[in-house]
Amino acid sequence: MTTFNDLSMFYTKFAFYLTKIYHDELEFVHFLSQFMISSAVITFFSFTFLDIRAMYGRYSSESFFANISIPAKFAWFLQELPSLLIPLFVIWHRGLYNIPFENSIALAMFVVHYFQRSLIYPWLIRGGKPTPIHLFLLGFIFATWNGYIQGCFHVKYANYEKGYFWTFGSLFGTFLFLSGMFINLRADSILRTLRRPGEKCYKIPHGGMFKYVSCANFLGEIIEWIGYAIYAQSTASLAFALFTAANTIPRAKLHHKWYLNKFGNNYPQDRKAVIPFIY
Repeated sequence: MTTFNDLSMFYTKFAFYLTKIYHDELEFVHFLSQFMISSAVITFFSFTFLDIRAMYGRYSSESFFANISIPAKFAWFLQELPSLLIPLFVIWHRGLYNIPFENSIALAMFVVHYFQRSLIYPWLIRGGKPTPIHLFLLGFIFATWNGYIQGCFHVKYANYEKGYFWTFGSLFGTFLFLSGMFINLRADSILRTLRRPGEKCYKIPHGGMFKYVSCANFLGEIIEWIGYAIYAQSTASLAFALFTAANTIPRAKLHHKWYLNKFGNNYPQDRKAVIPFIY
């Protein structure tokens, strides 16, 4: 049976080989963060101008891999899990009491979100169309990549001045993160309760930020990770915030168009896709 000591030895060897290849692990983390920023640009361009879309949920039947799918609850649980487990492992490997308070706040933001996203959210899903296998694999790879750079940088390399938490930037970033999380959780709750047990039809969501946008859940995530990036002030956190926006804004536009086509004049015409009053 694999033990924490075995995992610790593996991580130590992994870090050693990174040192050989990239001179130090920090350089590798910066490389992966910069690559995520580049990927965000490519993702936004592809979704916006090349009509490429993520074929899951209401679009899953259009996927080439529609016949090779994973149940939605299980897919969400597995694909998000690396973003929780990897930072927790890095924290354990470092030693919780060796991590400064200011670093712990950044880590808490990330870990709390993915605790909810991997261990709570999947089991609250009502129904949910299966996730095509290729999207599950892409999600798992991204969660592993992102969990590593966020956890590794903010545990081992982020260097904040003592008392940083009480600065304006820190408090503002924390406020945005908590506000975004509240919007996201409330939007998820509204979407879950739209249908009664056994119903499969789509309905118009109301309440919360759905008063202003079609995709309040996406808006919440964007605000969350912008707040996280403002607090953390790192390339890793900025990369994740940019990738989140690049991935969700085009999808929100697609969802908004779908709602308008589906419900016509019955759909609130003053709603925007994801940014209130703007887009």
